[in-house]
Amino acid sequence: MAQLDLETIRALPKVALHDHLDGGLRAQTVLEIAAEIGHPLPADSADALADWFFEAADSGTLVRYLETFDHTIAVLQRPEDLRRVAREFVVDQAADGVVYAEARWAPEQHTKAGMSMTEAIHAVGEGLREGVAEAAAAGRQITVRQLVTGMRQTNTSTEVAELGLEHADDLVAGFDIAGPEDGFPPRNHAAAFDLIREQLGRVTIHAGEAAGVDSVRDALVQGAQRLGHGVRIIEDIDRSGDEAVLGPVAAYVRDRRIPLEVCPTSNLQTGIAEAYADHPIKPLADLGFTITVSCDNRLMSRTTLSNELFQLAQAFGWGADELYVFTRNAIEAAFLPWQLAEGIRSTQIDPGYAAV
Repeated sequence: MAQLDLETIRALPKVALHDHLDGGLRAQTVLEIAAEIGHPLPADSADALADWFFEAADSGTLVRYLETFDHTIAVLQRPEDLRRVAREFVVDQAADGVVYAEARWAPEQHTKAGMSMTEAIHAVGEGLREGVAEAAAAGRQITVRQLVTGMRQTNTSTEVAELGLEHADDLVAGFDIAGPEDGFPPRNHAAAFDLIREQLGRVTIHAGEAAGVDSVRDALVQGAQRLGHGVRIIEDIDRSGDEAVLGPVAAYVRDRRIPLEVCPTSNLQTGIAEAYADHPIKPLADLGFTITVSCDNRLMSRTTLSNELFQLAQAFGWGADELYVFTRNAIEAAFLPWQLAEGIRSTQIDPGYAAV
């Protein structure tokens, strides 16, 4: 099997399910908005700032990784800035060959200058539409949605869930919780998840990154239709013998086809593995788990979805067949109407891979 190079992978159609809006800003954009609002930054050029974000995030702990967001959130407190960053999110994804992307972000973190959460959701929706139009003008077709996110360490998740359900017209496709996982279990937000279930909404939950199997189990009990990261499910699998033995949580995730939103570079930065070749994605894929691949935070991880797939291809000798499976899994797990998702698969993804 011929090894895929980065440019070949960039030309392939891709699906990004786990990409934080406030973790994917262009460094130049951070500089420009910070200068306008008077926010101090740790560097004064785009290249130096990009280096700082990567090095600060590359610490091996989720807590330190999350500290980098103090700066990106600070420059996203005005509607026009959220709209700009949402537009650039789409344009950058399309330039990387992404044909469907979900931008997840927490409205409650963008109210410090007086913007309401409703205004923030509307601004992101406007920016996403502008980005789709700009990408189309450049000859790139992309579909996008936003995921509104509650923060695990606060008590506003039910309000965020309500707003998400009310603003489907702003391209809101689902709900998530994010933030410090360890010590803040999903069950703390049971009211929000109950509301989502009652309204037949879509929900993905960060679990199995900074906390282990119990966190994943709780996310499933709360109704997670996808797992953000989820890779510590490997801890519920005994691989000491000739055949792997799945524990009850791992078996549930695999057998119910719960998609894992795997973000390899981010996982290396937060200490889940030391190298791509050590990442649990390989044994999980071999055991039949439903794997998807995303970037998590493109600025902090200095990555793209093409790079994520390239690193995996290099580490495990994977070719177009394996990358197609991950991409097909992702579009099938997308928080979209089935007919729209199937159209993206049949008209963009399948022809793109058939050309390799």
